[in-house]
Amino acid sequence: MAGNFDSWQLGRVAATTEVADTIRQIVITTDRVHHAEPGSHVDIRVGPDMVRSYSIVECRDGGRSLVLGVHLSPSSRGGSRYMHALAPGDDIELTAPRQNFPLRIGAERYVLVAGGIGITAVAAMAAVLGRLGADYTLVYVGRSRSAMAFLPELQFAHGEHLRVYVDDEDTPLDVPALIDDLAGRADADRTELYMCGPIRLMGAVRRAWNNAELPPTNLRYETFGNSGWFSSEEFIVRIPSLGTETTVSPNESVLDALERSGVEIMYDCRKGECGLCRVDVLDLDGKIDHRDVFLSQTQKAESIRLCACVSRVIRGSTSSQVGVLTLDLP
Repeated sequence: MAGNFDSWQLGRVAATTEVADTIRQIVITTDRVHHAEPGSHVDIRVGPDMVRSYSIVECRDGGRSLVLGVHLSPSSRGGSRYMHALAPGDDIELTAPRQNFPLRIGAERYVLVAGGIGITAVAAMAAVLGRLGADYTLVYVGRSRSAMAFLPELQFAHGEHLRVYVDDEDTPLDVPALIDDLAGRADADRTELYMCGPIRLMGAVRRAWNNAELPPTNLRYETFGNSGWFSSEEFIVRIPSLGTETTVSPNESVLDALERSGVEIMYDCRKGECGLCRVDVLDLDGKIDHRDVFLSQTQKAESIRLCACVSRVIRGSTSSQVGVLTLDLP
């Protein structure tokens, strides 16, 4: 099962502010003093037996206030809806800051890539690199300026270090060109790239990085696994060995649905990164929408395994009703 949440504490919402379309900044105060390194997150209890993770944008008030940025997802499984309903004065359960996406100090050059709400995970990294006088570029990608949180503040803080790419202004990010430019530099092998954002962006960067034969250890990332190639829809999951069948609604994952049915699966990240919740597919009526970054492109094409925490099923051309996924669990 997922981690040991032995550091739960009570926090209180101090302020909420709309910082972009469907993105709310939430400031939480605690009685403890916290040191949140760049890339840190907190786990928040958003309902009975439901925990979600949110990146820490910054610490304030000497470490007693944590600033989060939360996107209201149309396919929310309850987390972002809960967070957007919070008001000043509300109490909330959260952990101390946790670190799965650390920034290594000492590289010769840095490239930070943020897609949409992914800016919440890399904003603190850019702030630290700016204070250190490091050689860095912050790449911020969004569908529109109105949907890009903290953009004015980032422009003021980072100036020429910031590159902004906006889809509805016909200035989308050319990922191959970005990586080719990086690979052509003399310091390419000493450049570290940190990225956070939707699966499509992460996949494009990883493919370009691998094609350029850049050092795999210099590519570091955190993902938001609720973004896929297709809209979320209802489907059925079956486990013959356990005699289990349940429906996965559009706003929950395979992992959520199986847990609801009393089926236990090993998991950790819930973001499609670690592969701990990987399960074998026995049969499939429909098509798998792989939303993880753990499986390779070849493995995804084979569709004989999936990551239960993020990946879904859509109806295929022969499916008359809903997709059906049959799994093999040990």
